[in-house]
Amino acid sequence: MRVCCGCWRWAASRASTGAGGAAWRAGAGTGGGYFVCWRVGLLRTLPRAELRLVRVQRCSGRAPLRHNGGMEPNDRSFNNPPRADAGAPAPYAGLTPERVLDALDAVLARGGRRTDGRLLALNSYENRVYQVGIEDAAPLVAKFYRPGRWSDEAILEEHAFVAQLAEHEIPAVPAITLNGHALHEIDGFRFALFERRGGRAPELDDSATLQWLGRFIGRIHAIGRQRDYVARGALDIDTFGHEPRAYLLSSGFVPVELRQAYETISQLALDAVQASFERAGDVRALRVHGDCHQGNVLWTDAGPHFVDFDDSRMAPAIQDLWLLLPGERAQASRALGHVLAGYEDFCEFDSRELHLIEAFRTLRLIHYAAWLARRWDDPAFPAAFPWFNTHRYWEDRILELREQVGALQEPPLWPV
Repeated sequence: MRVCCGCWRWAASRASTGAGGAAWRAGAGTGGGYFVCWRVGLLRTLPRAELRLVRVQRCSGRAPLRHNGGMEPNDRSFNNPPRADAGAPAPYAGLTPERVLDALDAVLARGGRRTDGRLLALNSYENRVYQVGIEDAAPLVAKFYRPGRWSDEAILEEHAFVAQLAEHEIPAVPAITLNGHALHEIDGFRFALFERRGGRAPELDDSATLQWLGRFIGRIHAIGRQRDYVARGALDIDTFGHEPRAYLLSSGFVPVELRQAYETISQLALDAVQASFERAGDVRALRVHGDCHQGNVLWTDAGPHFVDFDDSRMAPAIQDLWLLLPGERAQASRALGHVLAGYEDFCEFDSRELHLIEAFRTLRLIHYAAWLARRWDDPAFPAAFPWFNTHRYWEDRILELREQVGALQEPPLWPV
């Protein structure tokens, strides 16, 4: 058995378990594959760490097809209404392999290096990420940032945070600086280069592994407390709750016959989230990883290293801890105890934040649905997430928010 990232439901490996579980899909050219979690929607590659990097078919830039997408025959898909940006080019339509290599060669030439023509698209949807072959050297990883998502200042804040972590020998992967610059641009596409790091998924059922992760996250947060983000904003009930909910209700993605139910239950869920924040009180926000689930931690014999700080924001410390916990409550309590035992070796933890575990889970669910909706004009998304554009998807979202309202009424999880 394997738990989906950020979800308390267990998913059976290599099995399609229907709307309440996870669907297995083969990873092209890898011998492995990945999970699509129907409750949270996160992709988890598995099972071999080196197979996390998979070949993906380049999209043609054509408009997405509106079809059933391989769902069960009784699952009804529906057409989305016209979008305000309908007819606009796909965000990466102009980012051809030739342009990628030209951009990288232009930057690498400053250091006397060049690509060898090999380009492997890695498993990323928000950005475009490539493994790039380098003549007479180890491959590098190039990340092309999604246009319009982050400002230059916000990206540079992320770079500065990760560089600060690396300076303190915390295993994060900083952007490579060439001629004094880590952020580069070509034809409106901003990108950065990173060393390639491999590893396997951490064994989250092992107490020593959990304590080890807790120690490193504690070290990350000890640095994160030293200054605040200015340009990257916060992960809170407004940015991950009210705003994405308003977008979903105004965009026409929720089917008309389910709109009232979604509107009602999402408001009840956010009211319960607000009550959780009030119970927690004035907890401190700091610079956090922001998306610290199992897939963003690569494990080697030397320990973990943390990748993909693209979602780093200001948030309470618990945001980087709850995603590592298993689904069953007793097991989650034990795991939390191990994580905090390591964490508090380097950073004090405010136990009031335990009121926020289910609150942040609820915000993640709402924000994730809105993220898919906002990205639906990117041809990569309908191909990768065909179940999003279905009636069943929204029925499941209503059901899980009802469950979250119940979970938010329970006493907070407590470490043992």
